[in-house]
Amino acid sequence: MIRIQVPATSANLGSGFDSLGIALTLYNQVWMEESDLIDISCKDNIVVPTDETNLIYWAAKRLYDLCGHKMPGMKIIQLNNIPMARGLGSSSACIVAGILGANRMLGSPLSRQDLINLAAEIEGHPDNTTPAIEGGLAASAIEAGRVYSVSVPVSEKIRFALFVPPFELKTEKARSVLPKGYSRSDAVYNLSRSALMAASLFSGRLENLRVAVQDKIHQPYRSGLIANLDDVFRLSYELGSLGTYISGAGPTIISMIPAEGAEAFSKYAVARLQEKEIDGWQVQVLNTDPQGAIISME
Repeated sequence: MIRIQVPATSANLGSGFDSLGIALTLYNQVWMEESDLIDISCKDNIVVPTDETNLIYWAAKRLYDLCGHKMPGMKIIQLNNIPMARGLGSSSACIVAGILGANRMLGSPLSRQDLINLAAEIEGHPDNTTPAIEGGLAASAIEAGRVYSVSVPVSEKIRFALFVPPFELKTEKARSVLPKGYSRSDAVYNLSRSALMAASLFSGRLENLRVAVQDKIHQPYRSGLIANLDDVFRLSYELGSLGTYISGAGPTIISMIPAEGAEAFSKYAVARLQEKEIDGWQVQVLNTDPQGAIISME
Protein backbone atom coordinates (compact mmCIF):
# COMPACT_ATOMS: atom_id res chain seq x y z
CA MET A 1 0.00 0.00 0.00
CA ILE A 2 1.25 3.48 -0.86
CA ARG A 3 1.26 6.16 1.84
CA ILE A 4 1.23 9.84 0.89
CA GLN A 5 1.89 12.57 3.45
CA VAL A 6 0.78 16.03 2.31
CA PRO A 7 1.33 19.27 4.26
CA ALA A 8 -1.23 21.96 4.95
CA THR A 9 -0.64 25.13 2.99
CA SER A 10 -1.36 28.81 3.46
CA ALA A 11 -1.88 30.91 0.35
CA ASN A 12 -1.78 34.62 -0.48
CA LEU A 13 0.21 35.63 2.63
CA GLY A 14 -1.69 38.90 2.50
CA SER A 15 -0.45 40.52 -0.69
CA GLY A 16 0.45 37.51 -2.85
CA PHE A 17 -3.04 36.77 -4.15
CA ASP A 18 -3.18 33.48 -6.11
CA SER A 19 0.63 33.42 -6.40
CA LEU A 20 2.36 32.91 -3.01
CA GLY A 21 1.96 29.94 -0.70
CA ILE A 22 3.78 28.16 2.10
CA ALA A 23 3.78 24.56 3.29
CA LEU A 24 3.19 24.08 7.02
CA THR A 25 4.06 21.32 9.51
CA LEU A 26 0.51 19.94 9.68
CA TYR A 27 -0.22 16.87 7.59
CA ASN A 28 -2.89 14.71 6.03
CA GLN A 29 -2.00 11.05 5.57
CA VAL A 30 -3.50 8.97 2.77
CA TRP A 31 -3.05 5.25 2.07
CA MET A 32 -3.93 4.01 -1.42
CA GLU A 33 -3.92 0.75 -3.34
CA GLU A 34 -5.66 -0.51 -6.45
CA SER A 35 -8.89 -2.44 -5.91
CA ASP A 36 -11.78 -3.84 -7.89
CA LEU A 37 -14.14 -1.70 -5.78
CA ILE A 38 -14.26 1.84 -4.42
CA ASP A 39 -13.40 1.38 -0.75
CA ILE A 40 -12.90 4.70 1.07
CA SER A 41 -12.60 5.10 4.84
CA CYS A 42 -11.07 7.36 7.49
CA LYS A 43 -8.92 6.75 10.54
CA ASP A 44 -10.67 9.65 12.28
CA ASN A 45 -14.22 10.90 12.73
CA ILE A 46 -14.20 13.23 9.71
CA VAL A 47 -17.05 12.52 7.29
CA VAL A 48 -15.83 12.34 3.68
CA PRO A 49 -17.50 11.13 0.47
CA THR A 50 -17.05 7.39 0.03
CA ASP A 51 -17.94 7.20 -3.67
CA GLU A 52 -16.43 8.52 -6.92
CA THR A 53 -17.04 12.11 -5.76
CA ASN A 54 -14.29 11.73 -3.13
CA LEU A 55 -11.68 14.28 -4.19
CA ILE A 56 -8.70 11.95 -3.69
CA TYR A 57 -10.36 9.26 -5.80
CA TRP A 58 -11.51 11.79 -8.41
CA ALA A 59 -8.01 13.26 -8.76
CA ALA A 60 -6.45 9.79 -9.00
CA LYS A 61 -8.92 8.81 -11.72
CA ARG A 62 -8.13 12.04 -13.57
CA LEU A 63 -4.48 11.00 -13.75
CA TYR A 64 -5.34 7.44 -14.79
CA ASP A 65 -7.55 8.81 -17.60
CA LEU A 66 -4.82 11.23 -18.67
CA CYS A 67 -2.37 8.33 -18.94
CA GLY A 68 -4.88 6.16 -20.83
CA HIS A 69 -5.47 3.64 -18.05
CA LYS A 70 -8.80 2.37 -16.74
CA MET A 71 -9.22 2.61 -12.97
CA PRO A 72 -11.94 0.18 -11.85
CA GLY A 73 -11.69 1.07 -8.18
CA MET A 74 -9.39 2.12 -5.38
CA LYS A 75 -8.89 1.48 -1.69
CA ILE A 76 -8.28 4.79 0.09
CA ILE A 77 -7.75 5.37 3.82
CA GLN A 78 -7.60 8.97 5.03
CA LEU A 79 -6.26 10.60 8.18
CA ASN A 80 -7.43 14.21 8.05
CA ASN A 81 -5.42 16.55 10.27
CA ILE A 82 -5.90 19.60 8.03
CA PRO A 83 -9.23 21.23 8.94
CA MET A 84 -11.62 21.44 6.01
CA ALA A 85 -12.82 24.70 4.45
CA ARG A 86 -10.60 26.77 6.76
CA GLY A 87 -8.15 28.26 4.23
CA LEU A 88 -5.39 25.73 4.93
CA GLY A 89 -5.33 23.83 1.65
CA SER A 90 -7.42 20.79 2.59
CA SER A 91 -8.74 20.36 -0.97
CA SER A 92 -5.26 20.84 -2.44
CA ALA A 93 -3.94 18.17 -0.08
CA CYS A 94 -6.56 15.74 -1.40
CA ILE A 95 -5.76 16.56 -5.02
CA VAL A 96 -2.01 16.21 -4.47
CA ALA A 97 -2.43 12.92 -2.59
CA GLY A 98 -4.66 11.52 -5.34
CA ILE A 99 -2.41 12.35 -8.27
CA LEU A 100 0.88 11.48 -6.53
CA GLY A 101 -0.47 8.13 -5.37
CA ALA A 102 -1.95 7.31 -8.78
CA ASN A 103 1.25 8.32 -10.54
CA ARG A 104 3.32 6.00 -8.33
CA MET A 105 0.89 3.11 -8.95
CA LEU A 106 1.33 3.53 -12.70
CA GLY A 107 5.12 3.53 -12.47
CA SER A 108 5.59 7.33 -12.38
CA PRO A 109 4.76 8.21 -16.00
CA LEU A 110 4.39 11.91 -15.10
CA SER A 111 7.34 14.04 -14.04
CA ARG A 112 7.27 16.28 -10.96
CA GLN A 113 6.64 19.26 -13.23
CA ASP A 114 3.77 17.40 -14.92
CA LEU A 115 2.24 16.74 -11.49
CA ILE A 116 2.60 20.40 -10.46
CA ASN A 117 0.86 21.44 -13.70
CA LEU A 118 -1.94 18.90 -13.30
CA ALA A 119 -2.57 19.79 -9.64
CA ALA A 120 -2.88 23.49 -10.52
CA GLU A 121 -5.17 22.69 -13.45
CA ILE A 122 -7.50 20.69 -11.20
CA GLU A 123 -7.46 23.24 -8.36
CA GLY A 124 -7.67 26.26 -10.67
CA HIS A 125 -4.62 28.08 -9.30
CA PRO A 126 -1.17 27.00 -8.04
CA ASP A 127 -0.81 28.87 -4.76
CA ASN A 128 -1.77 25.87 -2.56
CA THR A 129 -0.98 22.88 -4.75
CA THR A 130 2.58 23.92 -5.63
CA PRO A 131 3.87 24.35 -2.05
CA ALA A 132 2.01 21.14 -1.09
CA ILE A 133 4.21 19.31 -3.62
CA GLU A 134 7.41 21.37 -3.35
CA GLY A 135 7.44 22.49 0.29
CA GLY A 136 8.80 25.78 1.62
CA LEU A 137 7.67 29.13 0.26
CA ALA A 138 6.51 28.79 -3.33
CA ALA A 139 6.00 31.66 -5.76
CA SER A 140 4.02 30.50 -8.78
CA ALA A 141 2.63 31.74 -12.07
CA ILE A 142 0.75 29.95 -14.86
CA GLU A 143 1.57 30.49 -18.52
CA ALA A 144 -0.04 28.41 -21.29
CA GLY A 145 -1.09 25.70 -18.85
CA ARG A 146 2.37 25.34 -17.28
CA VAL A 147 3.23 26.37 -13.73
CA TYR A 148 6.44 28.33 -13.39
CA SER A 149 7.49 28.28 -9.75
CA VAL A 150 10.37 28.68 -7.35
CA SER A 151 10.35 27.12 -3.89
CA VAL A 152 12.71 28.52 -1.26
CA PRO A 153 13.15 27.89 2.47
CA VAL A 154 11.64 30.28 4.99
CA SER A 155 13.92 31.84 7.59
CA GLU A 156 14.17 29.88 10.84
CA LYS A 157 13.53 33.18 12.65
CA ILE A 158 9.80 32.93 11.74
CA ARG A 159 6.93 30.78 13.00
CA PHE A 160 3.28 30.80 11.94
CA ALA A 161 0.56 31.09 14.59
CA LEU A 162 -2.78 29.82 13.29
CA PHE A 163 -6.06 31.18 14.65
CA VAL A 164 -8.53 28.53 13.44
CA PRO A 165 -12.21 29.42 13.97
CA PRO A 166 -15.00 26.93 14.65
CA PHE A 167 -16.77 27.70 11.36
CA GLU A 168 -16.10 27.04 7.69
CA LEU A 169 -15.87 29.44 4.76
CA LYS A 170 -16.18 27.91 1.30
CA THR A 171 -13.71 29.23 -1.28
CA GLU A 172 -16.56 29.81 -3.75
CA LYS A 173 -18.29 32.18 -1.35
CA ALA A 174 -15.04 33.98 -0.51
CA ARG A 175 -14.31 34.49 -4.23
CA SER A 176 -17.84 35.69 -4.96
CA VAL A 177 -17.34 38.89 -2.94
CA LEU A 178 -14.28 40.00 -4.92
CA PRO A 179 -14.69 42.84 -7.47
CA LYS A 180 -14.41 42.25 -11.22
CA GLY A 181 -11.54 44.69 -11.59
CA TYR A 182 -8.99 46.79 -9.68
CA SER A 183 -7.35 50.17 -10.09
CA ARG A 184 -3.76 50.51 -11.24
CA SER A 185 -2.78 51.93 -7.85
CA ASP A 186 -4.23 48.90 -6.02
CA ALA A 187 -2.41 46.53 -8.40
CA VAL A 188 0.92 48.30 -7.85
CA TYR A 189 0.28 48.37 -4.09
CA ASN A 190 -0.03 44.57 -4.03
CA LEU A 191 2.74 43.83 -6.52
CA SER A 192 5.29 45.73 -4.47
CA ARG A 193 4.26 44.08 -1.21
CA SER A 194 4.10 40.60 -2.70
CA ALA A 195 7.71 40.87 -3.89
CA LEU A 196 8.69 42.24 -0.49
CA MET A 197 6.94 39.32 1.24
CA ALA A 198 8.80 36.63 -0.69
CA ALA A 199 12.20 38.28 -0.20
CA SER A 200 11.59 38.98 3.49
CA LEU A 201 10.42 35.46 4.39
CA PHE A 202 13.45 33.97 2.66
CA SER A 203 15.96 36.41 4.12
CA GLY A 204 14.47 36.78 7.60
CA ARG A 205 14.02 40.55 7.36
CA LEU A 206 11.33 40.54 10.05
CA GLU A 207 10.82 44.32 10.07
CA ASN A 208 9.35 44.16 6.55
CA LEU A 209 6.55 41.69 7.24
CA ARG A 210 3.99 44.10 8.68
CA VAL A 211 4.10 46.11 5.45
CA ALA A 212 4.39 43.03 3.21
CA VAL A 213 1.07 41.52 4.45
CA GLN A 214 -0.91 44.63 3.51
CA ASP A 215 -3.40 43.97 0.74
CA LYS A 216 -6.05 45.71 -1.36
CA ILE A 217 -7.04 42.80 -3.61
CA HIS A 218 -8.92 40.32 -1.40
CA GLN A 219 -8.71 40.89 2.38
CA PRO A 220 -10.82 44.08 2.53
CA TYR A 221 -13.64 42.30 0.70
CA ARG A 222 -13.49 39.06 2.68
CA SER A 223 -13.11 40.52 6.16
CA GLY A 224 -16.89 40.87 6.56
CA LEU A 225 -17.29 37.11 6.07
CA ILE A 226 -15.16 36.27 9.13
CA ALA A 227 -16.69 36.93 12.54
CA ASN A 228 -14.31 38.51 15.09
CA LEU A 229 -11.64 39.18 12.45
CA ASP A 230 -10.88 42.69 13.69
CA ASP A 231 -10.49 41.49 17.28
CA VAL A 232 -8.15 38.67 16.28
CA PHE A 233 -6.01 40.97 14.11
CA ARG A 234 -5.81 43.54 16.92
CA LEU A 235 -4.88 41.12 19.69
CA SER A 236 -2.28 39.42 17.49
CA TYR A 237 -0.48 42.71 16.92
CA GLU A 238 -0.76 43.60 20.60
CA LEU A 239 1.02 40.31 21.37
CA GLY A 240 3.86 41.06 18.95
CA SER A 241 2.79 39.68 15.56
CA LEU A 242 5.22 40.57 12.77
CA GLY A 243 2.37 40.46 10.25
CA THR A 244 -1.15 39.02 10.32
CA TYR A 245 -3.22 37.93 7.33
CA ILE A 246 -6.21 35.86 6.20
CA SER A 247 -4.95 32.42 5.19
CA GLY A 248 -6.10 31.61 1.67
CA ALA A 249 -9.79 32.37 1.32
CA GLY A 250 -10.20 32.22 5.11
CA PRO A 251 -11.53 31.94 7.71
CA THR A 252 -8.24 30.95 9.42
CA ILE A 253 -6.10 33.94 10.38
CA ILE A 254 -2.32 33.56 10.58
CA SER A 255 0.23 35.65 12.42
CA MET A 256 3.90 35.48 11.54
CA ILE A 257 5.77 35.63 14.83
CA PRO A 258 9.39 35.52 16.05
CA ALA A 259 10.50 31.93 16.67
CA GLU A 260 11.94 32.67 20.11
CA GLY A 261 8.62 33.99 21.42
CA ALA A 262 6.32 31.41 19.82
CA GLU A 263 5.34 29.50 22.98
CA ALA A 264 4.50 32.67 24.91
CA PHE A 265 2.55 34.09 21.96
CA SER A 266 0.38 30.96 21.80
CA LYS A 267 -0.27 30.95 25.56
CA TYR A 268 -1.26 34.62 25.72
CA ALA A 269 -3.30 34.43 22.49
CA VAL A 270 -5.50 31.70 23.97
CA ALA A 271 -5.96 33.76 27.13
CA ARG A 272 -6.88 36.90 25.17
CA LEU A 273 -9.43 35.04 23.07
CA GLN A 274 -11.05 33.80 26.29
CA GLU A 275 -11.04 37.32 27.75
CA LYS A 276 -12.83 38.63 24.67
CA GLU A 277 -15.27 35.67 24.76
CA ILE A 278 -14.27 34.61 21.26
CA ASP A 279 -15.26 31.00 21.69
CA GLY A 280 -14.19 27.89 19.82
CA TRP A 281 -11.07 29.30 18.15
CA GLN A 282 -7.95 27.11 18.26
CA VAL A 283 -4.41 28.52 18.33
CA GLN A 284 -1.61 26.41 16.88
CA VAL A 285 1.99 27.42 16.15
CA LEU A 286 3.62 25.72 13.15
CA ASN A 287 6.88 25.87 11.26
CA THR A 288 7.36 25.77 7.50
CA ASP A 289 7.54 22.29 5.99
CA PRO A 290 10.64 22.21 3.74
CA GLN A 291 9.96 19.01 1.78
CA GLY A 292 6.38 19.00 0.56
CA ALA A 293 4.48 15.77 -0.11
CA ILE A 294 6.27 12.50 0.70
CA ILE A 295 5.42 9.09 -0.78
CA SER A 296 6.41 5.79 0.87
CA MET A 297 5.47 2.13 0.72
CA GLU A 298 3.87 0.29 3.64
